[in-house]
Amino acid sequence: MSTMGDQLGQQAKEVAGDLQKMGETVRDAAQAKLGQIGKRASGYCQQGRDKVHGIGRACEQFVQQRPLTCLLLAAGAGLLLGRLWKRR
Repeated sequence: MSTMGDQLGQQAKEVAGDLQKMGETVRDAAQAKLGQIGKRASGYCQQGRDKVHGIGRACEQFVQQRPLTCLLLAAGAGLLLGRLWKRR
């Protein structure tokens, strides 16, 4: 025959075990979700890098195909910035 204290102790152990299992389940679910988010973020980052490299290549091609136009644009931008700078 067990005493009331023994029964309470057993129930406490069962509750603690259940809580531990629930905690492990939550941890596993959170780790899985973080893994998914990390993969998605990595994909977005790679897409961004690809777009930036594409823009860089397009700029290089533009400069190679139209060097005089680029030189005149750069000179015009320099003059405009110079005038704005003097006004301050």
